[in-house]
Amino acid sequence: MPKSKKATVMKSAALEKLVSGSMNNLQVACDDGAKAVATRSSEAKKLLAESKRISKKRAILIRRRKTTALKLKKVADAATRKALRDVEKELTAIKKMAEKVRINKTSLAEELKALKENQKRAATYLNVIEKADKILNKPKKKKRRRRVKKA
Repeated sequence: MPKSKKATVMKSAALEKLVSGSMNNLQVACDDGAKAVATRSSEAKKLLAESKRISKKRAILIRRRKTTALKLKKVADAATRKALRDVEKELTAIKKMAEKVRINKTSLAEELKALKENQKRAATYLNVIEKADKILNKPKKKKRRRRVKKA
């Protein structure tokens, strides 16, 4: 008859090491998540500022194109046509820049949302585990002996 293998039983020291290592990993994940959220948030702010700048520039160029077109109707000379062409070139360049920024903003917003969600989850887990640890590690209260009343 073949010998059956004995199931190995985990030692308390090994279990303690595993639990404390997991806690450390969770703490590191929480810290890294917070750093990533801060970094991505600052990138999002920069992209928002860039987007606003481009939007203002675009509005100015649209007004300039409109006034130049009206001027061209009144006075159709080469200088006015050249000015209108230059404004339209600038406007197309700004539109391309705006499209790039929009794409970057949407991808960054999705990433930031996922990062915040996961970081919040890790922080919550860590908080709950620390509270449970605190409760579990409380010293036991000593029970008082009752005095026997003398009759």
